[in-house]
Amino acid sequence: MSAEILIPPTVSALLARLNAAGFAAYAVGGCIRDSLLGLEPQDWDVCTAARPEQTAACFSDCRTLLTGAAYGTVTVLWGAARTPFEITTFRAERGYSDRRHPDRVEFLSELRGDLARRDFTVNAMAADATGLVYDPFGGQNDLQNRVLRCVGVPAERFSEDALRMLRGLRFAARLGLSIEPETASALHACRSLLKNVAAERIRKELEGLLCGTDAPALLREFADVLCVPIPELAPCIGFRQFNYNHRYDVWEHTLHALAASEPDEALRLAVLLHDVGKPAVFSFDKQLVGHFYGHARVSAAMAERILRRLRFDGKTVSRVSALIAAHDLELAGLTERRMRRLLHRLGERNVRTLLRLRRADRLGKGTERPEDVQADTAAAEELLRRLCAEDACCTLRQLALSGDDLLALGLPAGKRVGAVLRAALTAVLDGNIQNERDELMRFAQNYIRNSIQD
Repeated sequence: MSAEILIPPTVSALLARLNAAGFAAYAVGGCIRDSLLGLEPQDWDVCTAARPEQTAACFSDCRTLLTGAAYGTVTVLWGAARTPFEITTFRAERGYSDRRHPDRVEFLSELRGDLARRDFTVNAMAADATGLVYDPFGGQNDLQNRVLRCVGVPAERFSEDALRMLRGLRFAARLGLSIEPETASALHACRSLLKNVAAERIRKELEGLLCGTDAPALLREFADVLCVPIPELAPCIGFRQFNYNHRYDVWEHTLHALAASEPDEALRLAVLLHDVGKPAVFSFDKQLVGHFYGHARVSAAMAERILRRLRFDGKTVSRVSALIAAHDLELAGLTERRMRRLLHRLGERNVRTLLRLRRADRLGKGTERPEDVQADTAAAEELLRRLCAEDACCTLRQLALSGDDLLALGLPAGKRVGAVLRAALTAVLDGNIQNERDELMRFAQNYIRNSIQD
């Protein structure tokens, strides 16, 4: 079966230049897969029979960078826009002692040998300058059948590069592919090889996997694979909750909550880890009902350690752990005072995400009516919208009282200025006074007078 795709003019011209110099050249990999699926490719990678020095000579009028000369890769800044394109020599790879990089690279003159080294059939396709697709391993057929299959023997592909296992799960989750039996069996059998993969690379694949449409189903089938980089999840699998509020065990609840959440990275990370501390704090009461007292705090601390270990950036770590610590929020009857406190503690962006986390958490229990959850969430979101529209005072920056005001009252500069401002903000958050300068000045005078007497 052959097909044609639309090659962008800039890419076609780049391939044509290599062809004119006597070298076979093709667009290759994910750009072909995405084009066949009707998606917009993120990158257009090129492979060629030209050796790196020949590629550089072919584009001598452009700026070229030997970004991966050992692997045959030259980056060319091409066209008027100086768009970077990676051009890589056809190659075979031998030996993977670190389970990630080849010990030896052999340059080839034919396309098929280069495609044979790739991970999955849907990524082992190429197209020439006219858009004609070359597909020696059946990638088009697998795309039509919505199947993810390794090129060659799956266990060998995963042994060469263990990260391919998480890449496979990411592709399947994002593209809605089922993993064919032999590839699935190798995923389970080879999962321990992920211990050899750098945390940064695992983090990148995990981000893409979690935001895939089919992530819950893939994580259900391949939970043992995910538990290699995140072993803290293993105790959650099959852990019964013994509580009438929960239909599912901890892991199944997590998966149902994931299915009920939007594909936002911070939200999905929070959902994945929001109950990771439950097994550690489980207890029975006298009626043999299960409880998890303090699990939000414990889960937040565990999530922080997990995300730091996986090299997530500090802002993401802080944000996700804060969301998890607050995820037991009761939405029904949420008061204005409580919402002001949340805005003060978390900020508007995080409160919006917290409401979505709590919604997913409740829907994932399997015991609450969806219409009740939706109504409570909508009411909380409306309260949040109203307070933000009113520019409700929730931070020191919004307080109609400044340090200069306190200095004008005769309060000496120093820590006491901050203490008075924080006390005034607390009074506003609690609804005891209005955020008006005259009222705040009177509050400050009384606070200073009483603190001096004390």
